[in-house]
Amino acid sequence: MFSRRHFLGAGAASAFALSGASLLPAWARPASAGNTGLNTLTGTEFDLHVSQFPVMINGRKGLATGVNHTLPAPLIRFREGDDITLNVHNMLDVDTSIHWHGLLVPFEMDGVPGVTFPGIRAGETFSYRFSVPQNGTYWYHSHSGLQEQAGHYGPLIIDPAGEDPVGYDREYVMVLSDWSFEDPERIFAKLKKASDTYNFQERTIPDFLEDVGENGLSKTLSDRAMWGSMRMSPRDISDVTGSTYHFLINGHTTFDNWNGVFNPGERVRLRIINASAMTIFNVRMPDLPMTVVQADGLHVQPLEVDEFQIGVAETYDVIIEPPAEKAYAFVAEAIDRSGQAVATFGPQPGMRATAPELRAIPTLTMADMGMDHAMHGDMSGHDHAPDMDMSKSSSGGMEMDHSMHGKKTPDMKMDMDMSGMDHEMHGPGASGDWPVERPELEKGPSVSNIAAMPMARLDDPGLGLEDVPHRVLRYSDLRSLEMNPDMRAPEREIEIHLTSNMERYMWSFDGVRFSEIREAIQFRQGERVRVTLVNNTMMSHPIHLHGMFFDLVNGGGHHRPRKHTVIVKPAEKLSFDVSADHVGDWAFHCHLLFHMHAGMMQVVSVLPDGRMGTMSDHKAHPPEHKKHPPEHKAHPPGHGDHKMPDKSMTDHPMDMDHDMKGDA
Repeated sequence: MFSRRHFLGAGAASAFALSGASLLPAWARPASAGNTGLNTLTGTEFDLHVSQFPVMINGRKGLATGVNHTLPAPLIRFREGDDITLNVHNMLDVDTSIHWHGLLVPFEMDGVPGVTFPGIRAGETFSYRFSVPQNGTYWYHSHSGLQEQAGHYGPLIIDPAGEDPVGYDREYVMVLSDWSFEDPERIFAKLKKASDTYNFQERTIPDFLEDVGENGLSKTLSDRAMWGSMRMSPRDISDVTGSTYHFLINGHTTFDNWNGVFNPGERVRLRIINASAMTIFNVRMPDLPMTVVQADGLHVQPLEVDEFQIGVAETYDVIIEPPAEKAYAFVAEAIDRSGQAVATFGPQPGMRATAPELRAIPTLTMADMGMDHAMHGDMSGHDHAPDMDMSKSSSGGMEMDHSMHGKKTPDMKMDMDMSGMDHEMHGPGASGDWPVERPELEKGPSVSNIAAMPMARLDDPGLGLEDVPHRVLRYSDLRSLEMNPDMRAPEREIEIHLTSNMERYMWSFDGVRFSEIREAIQFRQGERVRVTLVNNTMMSHPIHLHGMFFDLVNGGGHHRPRKHTVIVKPAEKLSFDVSADHVGDWAFHCHLLFHMHAGMMQVVSVLPDGRMGTMSDHKAHPPEHKKHPPEHKAHPPGHGDHKMPDKSMTDHPMDMDHDMKGDA
């Protein structure tokens, strides 16, 4: 048995030469051989070594890029308010970085090459130093190239400085991810050549016959003709699927049978993190309800559900109370049903729960194209039509608090939440008619579809979960535990469209890829802004804003859920309100890694002193970058002139201009 110290000193080649699982270090063993937890680092100063190292996935050897030779990276744990130092040593022969996902750090500590700093060069050390005013469940990952797909991610927990409002007897961290033995660059190259490369779940003749039996021949033929005329697939749900992915829980497949142990009747806290590159998961524990107590690291009013959809980069904390001395399955099923990862919770280690069968593959409808209402005259979703926008905000109609005005109905399309009138009835913009900035959007090389009638879909549980016979979490159900800290009405509104050209695998905001952007999205320090997202694609996108939490406009009144990532469903139009209180340049992007890599990314610049910048005076100022210990020259509140961050400051692939790599 190699000691961990000896193994860290060994090269990848010698590690691959090891024969037999018995010679692998403890971290590389499957759960069945005793590896049931995550390596944990605690304190206020941490040393993180980024390198390549061997891994065992489903009994097969692979090569990962990650931190401290573990997959996932070690669990980092510290206390709210502590002064933290994280020394990141780059042992790769290429640049690397670490982004602290969801943490409210100074922008020069945010870890995005080309936006907040140049990146960490090969052989160098960069020290992140910060103190954060928050607690909860978060995670960290590389923001350099496609390293995240290769294993460069890990969990992070901040314990509260005071009393935790969530009581529990024991806890487990559940890191969900996807792994491929294919090189990430090869995966991306395949997607650029043919975006449906990994989709082996297209509709077949038996599907056609089943649809005829349910809907009749005429309607079935009409449906097939419409999809065919658009040259689109109703099974275009995930770009990268179980045909190449192994789905993991804490680095283990279903075969490994990761175990969690409990005593019947205990309150067990599960901190669930979706650290995958491209996979939205549906999470459930058959025969065992889950009480959601935290979303994206912030407390929510307890809500009991049986299943929830978790987007890439989202986190949910849930409480389970297993009543019986038996094995319970923890199931993370890919949204396209191309695979799943199953773990076991039981009163004794080594138990194995029965893994459920994969459920039927979901199929998109014309509503997911934003065409259903326009074609069929269904007015239930016309809350966003110009003539019916009752709040005069593009985010949707009047809001009605479901908890105060009766039970909501599953088919309710409007965000009819009267509690949302709090923003329309107090202070500036009382009528909701604040200025709305909308892009001029037309079809073109980067925009192959424009949703004719985008809908409010916060009450939809997520693709494939619409008709399940149990309780499913909806965004409209979430309420923050504490009152929202900023209850001002928005001063203005920015509308951003999610756009794509699937045939060329081009992803963008407002039809403009990141490599082509000349001006950042600009906020004034201290202002309250409503951001409205319109999804013109037929895929769900988890959209992440760095540096700030936002209040999701979901009918929660003064208890709207505060999040850092939100899934925008096909043909959906949703809004969130942001208080621009963090001066600096912040990345804003789709957290599907290959979508971001292909161009669905922007920069939000919060400008100091209420000053708005221009295209010519909007330049990023990275901190001085030296070998360990580096000097961090933080920008003062008047941190400089702001133009679009100069992506030429780094030769890293994060410049995302892939025209040289296979654009048609």
